[in-house]
Amino acid sequence: MKKNKLTFWAFVGPCLLAFIIVVIIPLIFGVYYSFTDWNGINADLTYVGISNYLELFSDKHFVNSFIFTTKFTIVSVILINVTGFSLALLVTRGLKMSNLLRTIFFMPNLIGGLILGFIWQFIFINAFASLGEYTGQMWLMGWLSTTKTSFWGLLILMTWQLSGYVMVIYIAAIQGIPKELLEAAQIDGANTWQRVKSIMLPLVRPAFTISLFLTLSNSFKLYDQNLSLTGGAPARSSEMLAMNIYNTAFSFMKFGEAQAKAVIFLIIVGIFTLSQVYISKKGEVEM
Repeated sequence: MKKNKLTFWAFVGPCLLAFIIVVIIPLIFGVYYSFTDWNGINADLTYVGISNYLELFSDKHFVNSFIFTTKFTIVSVILINVTGFSLALLVTRGLKMSNLLRTIFFMPNLIGGLILGFIWQFIFINAFASLGEYTGQMWLMGWLSTTKTSFWGLLILMTWQLSGYVMVIYIAAIQGIPKELLEAAQIDGANTWQRVKSIMLPLVRPAFTISLFLTLSNSFKLYDQNLSLTGGAPARSSEMLAMNIYNTAFSFMKFGEAQAKAVIFLIIVGIFTLSQVYISKKGEVEM
C-alpha cells in the first residue's frame, strides 16, 4: 500500500506542483491586484476596495465588448457544430474521397489564428472588393469597415477554422454506433433523415457535450483572430472581451481594472461552460 502511494505521488506530484505554480498562484495574485490601483510599473500599491469592479458597469467599451462577445459566441457555437456535424456525416458515407476530404476539412485547424486572420483580412478587403466591382454586387464592398461585416467576418473565420476540428470528434462518435442499429432501421423503412434524427443524434450526444464545451470556451476567449482580422475596428465596436482586457492593461496601463475585468470574465466563462456541460450530460444516452 505504501509503495502504491509513493508511485502515485511520484507521477501526480510534479504535475500538481506545476499546476499550482502556473495556475493557482497567478490566479490568487490576479484576484488580489483587482482590488488595487496597480499600473503595472509602480511597486507601491493602494487598496481601492471594489471600485475597480464598480467602474466596469460605467465602462461602455467593456459593456459593448461583453454584448458583442456573447452574440458572437452564441452564433459561432451553432454554426461550428452544425457545419462540423454535417461534414462528419458527409465523410462517413463511404465516399471514395473520404480520406482526402477529411484532410482538407481539418487543414485550417493546423494554421495559427494570427495567420488565418491576415489571410481572411486580405480576402474580405481585397478579394471581396474586386469581386464586387466585377459583378456589381455592392454588398461585397467595404467588408470589415462596419460592425456588422466585422461580426460576420469573425464568424466565417472561426467556423472555417474549427469546423474540421469538431468534425473529427463527430466522426469518432458516428463510427462508434453499431452498424446493426442503422441497418435494422433501414430495413424497417427509415430514410436517411429519420436514421440521423432518431439514432445518430441521441447516440452521439456525448460528442456534442465535448464539442459544445470546446467551441463555447474558445469563442469566449477568442483573441488572436480578433487582433489580426479587425483589431477591434471600427471604433472598438468589434473588440471582444479578451482584447478589451488586454488593451486596458497594456495600452492604458490600468492593470488593477484589467484584473477586475479578468476575474469577471473568468466567472462568466465558468458559469456558461459548466451550465452547458451539466445540461448536455443530463440528456446523454448510453449504448
